[in-house]
Amino acid sequence: MKTILAKVDLSQPESAEVIQTAAKILQEGGLVAFPTETVYGLGGNGLDGAACEKIYLAKGRPSDNPLILHISEFEELDAIVREISPAAKKLMDAFWPGPLTMVFPKADIVPVKATGGLDTVAVRFPSHPVARAIIKAAGLPIAAPSANSSGKPSPTRASHVEYDLNGKIDMIVDGGAAEWGLESTIVDVSGDVPMILRPGAVTKEMMEEVVGRVEIDPAILTKPAADLKPKAPGMKYTHYSPKAEVILVKGERQAVADEINRLAAMDMSNGKKTGVMATEETKDLYHADIILSLGSRERPEEIGANLFKLLRKFDFLGAEKVYSEVFSEEGEGMAIMNRLNKAAGYQMIEAKKAGDS
Repeated sequence: MKTILAKVDLSQPESAEVIQTAAKILQEGGLVAFPTETVYGLGGNGLDGAACEKIYLAKGRPSDNPLILHISEFEELDAIVREISPAAKKLMDAFWPGPLTMVFPKADIVPVKATGGLDTVAVRFPSHPVARAIIKAAGLPIAAPSANSSGKPSPTRASHVEYDLNGKIDMIVDGGAAEWGLESTIVDVSGDVPMILRPGAVTKEMMEEVVGRVEIDPAILTKPAADLKPKAPGMKYTHYSPKAEVILVKGERQAVADEINRLAAMDMSNGKKTGVMATEETKDLYHADIILSLGSRERPEEIGANLFKLLRKFDFLGAEKVYSEVFSEEGEGMAIMNRLNKAAGYQMIEAKKAGDS
């Protein structure tokens, strides 16, 4: 398959010929990767089981890992869900369009291929002008997980999509870098109390200001059981992983630097190309083959936007082992640590201060 690569003018996406080409491909059952405000998505007709199957095959995605349906107007939700709870309505009013996905009881029109066999469907209304223009032109809810090979870091640029999926999908629409860099928050609104299934830019604190009590699924920050039936994308499987082995190191700042430097020196003496994922405040403390900064600890949105880009850069630079600092789980930090834990396969070391036993 030859993949079409096309750039779109962000100032006038609705009128672009690229948008019409993408819409036609989607209407005919093909696959199109396009930018959203979170990461690039791999889109197919969300009401066509065969198109959804193509998404799973192109990504190498497990078939029980649900997809997210994307809409371009509030009114499009009614056709694909059975019920909208009062809490869901409040969250929609507060955060849509934007980086929030909600899990609803699904309507019969939604194929089980899109839901991983569940009786619920995940839905998002993106704010990105290109994503909305493509969905509107296609006239369909678009199933769109991240446009990467399954398990690899999510793509925040068209070049990342091309690296993973060129020759496997029909088209890549280049709309520049994604703004947030981490996938949307997912909250289950099919029960009595909203429950966060994946943290993201819309935080627990932000949602609680709108609806009151919000719970967190325990699978978010702990290694999920092998028999888990995932209710949302990314809950069960290894995710966001570069080719390198990733190890997280927690503790006091200098103790973390000392421990990472000790481990990196051992790895390099054994001939392994070794990297460190640091911050602007700590990057000068490290000694390794590759030292990359995620940004300032004072700006978690910057760290989130850079995380997947840096994990991919370590691959490009040939790192075999990567050590990373850890971050507070407050606010957006929960989303950052969720992704880092999965990238590391939940490998974490606690650094001890000098003199500690």
